[in-house]
Amino acid sequence: RYRLTITFEETAFDCEKEIDILRTENCSLCQGIGCKPGSQPSRCPNCNGTGQVRRVQQSIFGRFTSTTTCSQCHGEGRIITEPCPQCRGTGKEKRQRSILVKIPAGVDDGTQIRLMGEGETGTRGGSSGNLYITLSVRPHQFFTRDGDNILYELPINFAQAALGIEVEVPTLDGKVKLKIPAGYQTGKVFQLKNKGIPHLHRSGRGDQLVTLRVVTPDKLTKKQRQLFQELANSLSPAESR
Repeated sequence: RYRLTITFEETAFDCEKEIDILRTENCSLCQGIGCKPGSQPSRCPNCNGTGQVRRVQQSIFGRFTSTTTCSQCHGEGRIITEPCPQCRGTGKEKRQRSILVKIPAGVDDGTQIRLMGEGETGTRGGSSGNLYITLSVRPHQFFTRDGDNILYELPINFAQAALGIEVEVPTLDGKVKLKIPAGYQTGKVFQLKNKGIPHLHRSGRGDQLVTLRVVTPDKLTKKQRQLFQELANSLSPAESR
């Protein structure tokens, strides 16, 4: 198993990552057999090559037969009398490998990718297992994710909220223009169709949901305070609440 960290943007587009792993592979000298080149394993004399030992016990209740794994060959049915000098008879050795991982668009934090045949090697020259890559997604500066939808909070001042404004909103595909009509309040959600994360196992994409947040200034200049006071005086009681 291997944990691979990717960026938020890389979850939305097909990408490739090269990883370096240390894994067990067949010995390059004996090809995983474990014997010195030119020699062969011999049949285990303890189990006669079966890998199991049968024992018959006699008791007052009758005869009982038990079968256990051979302690001499450890169930393999053969023993190595001339071990490989490179792997010392294990048939395995550690090697550093670089592997290219293809990451499909639509993955999420915790998604697992299976690489067939890239895992640890089998016993005595057997085939290799699989390598499982678990993805960890690095948080984005201002995007968050809800399923395949992208969430973005857009701050504007209350003058812009009152008058309306056209702004540029960042998306994974670049900036797009969004028109904010006059009078909208904090919490209003605008939907940017097909600007979200691609669906992993089907076509199409999610949306980007832009939530409006009207920001009230906490520091005002003398001129700004005067203008706000004039505005407050011009509003009716219902409008000023």
